[in-house]
Amino acid sequence: MPAKRSPDVLPSASPKLLSGGNPQIPKGEGDAPVQAYIAAMPGWKQTVGRELDALISQAVPGVRKAVKWNSPFYGAPDGEGWFLGFHCFARYVKVAFFRGAALDPPPPETSRQAGVCYFHVHEGDAIDPARFGDWVKQASQLPGETM
Repeated sequence: MPAKRSPDVLPSASPKLLSGGNPQIPKGEGDAPVQAYIAAMPGWKQTVGRELDALISQAVPGVRKAVKWNSPFYGAPDGEGWFLGFHCFARYVKVAFFRGAALDPPPPETSRQAGVCYFHVHEGDAIDPARFGDWVKQASQLPGETM
């Protein structure tokens, strides 16, 4: 009889890409699921994912990481909830600051969800590490969203 495989363990085949090229990654806590998500991001988006993860980790040492709903989430090391997540779309990577309206200045894209602001990264865009790092630091100091 074959051994049972946990539903949270990735098969050896590449993850399925959902609508817009977002990787379908099993939920999980910690760095490993986030790195699996980034490794599965298609094309130029993978480079963006690596850069975002590095900038977030640099801005908030010890940041908590998880994958939920096929998206990486980041939380303050000693806090509860999450302050940021990102997701692949066909033409950009959307970074969601869950309390982005409270940031100074707020990220440029607004949401229909109260308080949420987005930062979109398109192919060829340069991310300003100082601006992005400042947003991340500010966001990590606000109460996190529970999800």
